[in-house]
Amino acid sequence: MPPPRSLPAGLLAELKAALGERHVLVDPEVLAGASVDWTGRFQGPASGLVRPGSTEEVAAVVRACAAAEVPLVVQGGNTGLVGGSVPPPPEGDRPAPLVLSTRRLDAIGPVDQDAAQLTAGAGATLEAVQEAARNAGLRFGVDLAARGSATVGGMVATNAGGLHVLRYGPMRHQVVGVEAVLGDGSVVSRLGGLLKDNTGYDLSQLLVGAEGTLGVVTAVRLRLHPQPGSRAVALVGLGGTADAVALVGRLRRAGAPLSAVELCFADGVALVCRAAGLPPPFPGREPPALLVVELEGEQEPLALLEPLIEDPGVHDELTAVALDDGQAARLWAYRERHTEAVATVGVAHKLDVTLPLAELAAFEAEVREVVARVAPDATLVLFGHVGDGNLHVNVVGPPPDDDRVDDAVLRLVARFGGSISAEHGIGRAKVPWLHLSRSSAELAAMAALKRALDPAGILNPGVLLPAAPLCSTLSTGEVGKTVEGRPTVPNLDTEGQGRALSPEEAR
Repeated sequence: MPPPRSLPAGLLAELKAALGERHVLVDPEVLAGASVDWTGRFQGPASGLVRPGSTEEVAAVVRACAAAEVPLVVQGGNTGLVGGSVPPPPEGDRPAPLVLSTRRLDAIGPVDQDAAQLTAGAGATLEAVQEAARNAGLRFGVDLAARGSATVGGMVATNAGGLHVLRYGPMRHQVVGVEAVLGDGSVVSRLGGLLKDNTGYDLSQLLVGAEGTLGVVTAVRLRLHPQPGSRAVALVGLGGTADAVALVGRLRRAGAPLSAVELCFADGVALVCRAAGLPPPFPGREPPALLVVELEGEQEPLALLEPLIEDPGVHDELTAVALDDGQAARLWAYRERHTEAVATVGVAHKLDVTLPLAELAAFEAEVREVVARVAPDATLVLFGHVGDGNLHVNVVGPPPDDDRVDDAVLRLVARFGGSISAEHGIGRAKVPWLHLSRSSAELAAMAALKRALDPAGILNPGVLLPAAPLCSTLSTGEVGKTVEGRPTVPNLDTEGQGRALSPEEAR
């Protein structure tokens, strides 16, 4: 990676005066850790790292960077998978970004048990929020495998989904208020937790999923849920994706209290067993697909499992059930440890996509063929949240900067009527393909919002939307350009020459 570039002396002095010297870091070893994402695929030089401890300090940093025309990259736990929380590769004379860490913004307020809400700083980890809710007899609705590192601010920025979207919805459904610093240093704060407030635009929801491009989230008011009385988990072997989708449909119609339904496949589970030293789930048998089914409710665990056990598509010899937390953790490991198992093979192209449930089985079969054709020596691992149509396509083998497999998979997703991003966001990884899921009118509206709330263009430039020159408008960037009314995006089928592609052409 190229060496970091220095911060302007005047900006460095201003930042130290606002935050204190020990929270303005320029040591190359410190910057190296903040300059590479979790996957190792995305990296770029940083000019410094700041650790503000309050919303006021964040505002001071944003104002100083806007005046100095130095871009800011917002970073929480750095568990993102699409390059949205690390600096971009160096480009021309564009200054290297300053990384703004939210980790000191980790305060969690008291739980309002009557309203079932709490306020958490953007740097609070998911695990800390879950513990605070649990101690109050409540539950937070989002759960991720990276719960010990992922932060609330990052989860808001990416509208994180996770394991329980089927029951509670994504992060957007948990947010009832946000405090944030906009691109000009102004602060918006809506942390009252009012469920009814029809006083104009909902700026809090606008910032959810904006990936730090419109404002730096500093605190969030979160919705909590009742703690279920009991839980049961089952691991079920099935003949394939079509069987899994059909089983989920039957369980829904039977009124089964599903909280999670996770799909994985024999090749991925075998990799998990090798990497984590786990025994095969069904020794002597290797079902093509495996489904982790979690049910929650007020009944006894065995009663919760009845609709599943009695289903004609579920066979005793390919079913394991868990009635306590220890047993449940052992079954969940076959699904939750997929990400770390994939990392043992190499740097993965991680393509998080959503398909209509009716198309999921056909897509799963065809994406295997597409990857084998484009990257015949690659390792492909699929898993996902079958209840909401979210499939994670992991391809290990192509170099990190070889986008041919990304292009082929994402175009296939568009052809099946899906979305190129289910829960990880667009980041830097998927900007060239955003037009596959968004119309030119939507892209223009998004660019207009970016110009309005970040007029200097300093917040996460190049994330979600193409980077525009600092202190200019996005109309001079790629999103604003059109050819015959279509947004200009790279056409990777023509070896990077680039021309305008319509959504119809992409399909």
